[in-house]
Amino acid sequence: MIKRDQIIDWANQALEGTDRFVVEVLIKNRDTILVFLDADTSVNIDDCVLVSRAIEGKLDRDEHDFELRVSSAGADQPFRMPRQYRKNIGRSIECTRKDETVVTGKLTGVDEKGISLETFVAKKQNKIKKEVAGDALYIPFAEISESKVIISFQ
Repeated sequence: MIKRDQIIDWANQALEGTDRFVVEVLIKNRDTILVFLDADTSVNIDDCVLVSRAIEGKLDRDEHDFELRVSSAGADQPFRMPRQYRKNIGRSIECTRKDETVVTGKLTGVDEKGISLETFVAKKQNKIKKEVAGDALYIPFAEISESKVIISFQ
């Protein structure tokens, strides 16, 4: 049986000395392995190939028939670890709290216990809806259910 912790260890060994890191490893139907990577800078195809080869080199296809997919954690995916918040300081995020309230704002800081946001407030000016800076807010990680970057094409 393929073990998730072992896959994480092998991927981390392959990424040692880089700013890349494993965000998530999922094993579906006992034979499909999904590995998601992120970085403080960026993840490219060569990083995915490096990790894929490292994992494939450790698994015996005669013992386990498996499918392996290694990719970057997409921009639309929620953050899984504080390191992902740090790399997105200055960007707009949507944060869903455990009480199901949703807060949007500019991520202004991250520490070991939570995040700081400059919230957005919708204002109308001459029939045009515009978001302006609102209050500063601190949200502990323990209160966060999910956060992700707000993708903007402006």
